[in-house]
Amino acid sequence: MIKKYLLCFIITCLFCSLTYAAGASTSNDKGAKGAWKDGKDDKSYMIGKNNNLKRGVDALKQAKKYDKKGKKDKAKKRFNDAINFFTLANEENSNEPDILNYLGYSLRKAGDYIMAEIYYEQGLAIDPLHIGINEYLGKLYVETNRIEKAKERLMVLKNCNCEEYDKLQNLISKY
Repeated sequence: MIKKYLLCFIITCLFCSLTYAAGASTSNDKGAKGAWKDGKDDKSYMIGKNNNLKRGVDALKQAKKYDKKGKKDKAKKRFNDAINFFTLANEENSNEPDILNYLGYSLRKAGDYIMAEIYYEQGLAIDPLHIGINEYLGKLYVETNRIEKAKERLMVLKNCNCEEYDKLQNLISKY
């Protein structure tokens, strides 16, 4: 008898908590001074447990591991999975240079240089000094035998005092 009441109580609590969790928020997303947020400082899209950006990053990590081990078919599949997740993340949060960088990187690693360059350029239009985009776009230019354009990306990174500059410089010096 006690088991029935306990089970009934647990089920009731479960349904009540689900009902309250689905309630509407009364927040109007205003900042501290009452101005509407412009979204640039809002990185909430990167927090969720199962959001598309996180799924894309996870797929990208797996693709890199497969690629490093020489498992090209599995790596390409995971790069394509990452591309799909980053495309969805880009639709949800357009004009975010980090997402565009991930998308360009995944496309480049999958062999789609044209689309990778398009996304890298979109990211640079938003943030011309983005270190990752400049490095990876420079690598794309080296991979497509456009060394002069790669040197332009290197010049952007010249004053960053970062390892990305060194990596790109070493890659260019090999050609």
